[in-house]
Amino acid sequence: VRAGLVKLVQYLPSGGQRIVRLLRRGDTAGLEAVLGQPYQHSAIAVHPVLTCRIPRAVIQRLSDQTPRLHRQLMHRWQKAVERADAFLVELGTGNARARVARLFLTLAGEEGDVCDLFGREDVGAMLGITTETASRMVAELKRQGVVTELRPNHFRCDRDALQAIADEG
Repeated sequence: VRAGLVKLVQYLPSGGQRIVRLLRRGDTAGLEAVLGQPYQHSAIAVHPVLTCRIPRAVIQRLSDQTPRLHRQLMHRWQKAVERADAFLVELGTGNARARVARLFLTLAGEEGDVCDLFGREDVGAMLGITTETASRMVAELKRQGVVTELRPNHFRCDRDALQAIADEG
């Protein structure tokens, strides 16, 4: 992914969905294909994206002809798995308020204080809470001045206040 945001969605037997990971610039997806496995998730662009597709045969040749590049690709794959595990733990545990605070921090990135949030249905699907709860939590954070909506779904975040809330839950 070169720009934008992509959500990886897993559809549940109940017909619902769970967002299991977000992909940003430089992230890798679809590596199941390297092993000839079916994709585990559906990738849905939230914002416009540019992607680079590497054919499976090229990756297999890399293993033989360019082991250093192949190792770098495998390193990215491992990092993607680590981030997915952390994502599920951070955003899938604790009370709803703490989960929403952690989501804002995740979307703002390491140093940022501005982020784009997506629809409340997606927020709920990502955090394992109802759409209504997601809406209530975002509204509460706005009322408290922890996040300020600059334009629809574009927020300035008080990182310290969000971190305090995230640490509570």
